[in-house]
Amino acid sequence: MTEPTHEEAHGGALAERLNWLRAAVLGANDGIVSTAGLVVGVAGATDDRSALLTAGLAGLLAGSMSMAAGEYVSVSTQRDSEKAALAVERRELREQPEAELEELTELLQDRGLSWDVAREAAVQLTERDALRAHARVELGIDPDQLTNPWHAAWASFLSFTVGALLPLLAIVLPPTGWRLAVTVLSSLAALVLTGWSSARLGAADPVRASLRNVAGGALAMGVTYAAGTLLGAAGV
Repeated sequence: MTEPTHEEAHGGALAERLNWLRAAVLGANDGIVSTAGLVVGVAGATDDRSALLTAGLAGLLAGSMSMAAGEYVSVSTQRDSEKAALAVERRELREQPEAELEELTELLQDRGLSWDVAREAAVQLTERDALRAHARVELGIDPDQLTNPWHAAWASFLSFTVGALLPLLAIVLPPTGWRLAVTVLSSLAALVLTGWSSARLGAADPVRASLRNVAGGALAMGVTYAAGTLLGAAGV
């Protein structure tokens, strides 16, 4: 009989996947809120379609590029830190292998193993791949799966863009009298979805997260619309 295949993601792979999904959801959420707030604010001052489209596109491009650049810089710093930590560990393994073996044994003991079992496991792990063993147990790093700044940048760029497209299209496609209502309602509905999704990924209460998300988005649109209306009335 053939043994059943087991394709589930475990440990770091699962955590990494959840982190990417959560980042994508939050990026889309930022795209919705920032772009909806921008176009609703402009709509408070003018109903000119070209002005709304220009403002929405500018907000989409500026926001997506800013998100991508921020993620690239942040993840590049994290990757540099991971590489530096691995370099230190590699040097310590070369210069003081016995001390590193003792350290690995103690770390495994801290995870609930007896000294004998921890020692045997540490010896076997060291013989197989000492650097990988210390990276995973001591540093929490998988040397084969270091964070990739380009992946993070593209993921942020795309997720923000997808989120921003909804309010942008909602403000320019409907007839003039329907634009504001369609934009607000569709944006709030999308915020319910992103709030629910982020809560499910984080094992939190989806109702509370969705309500919090909607409240924040509604506040942002309300403030920018009031500001746009005041500026429009003042002829600015």
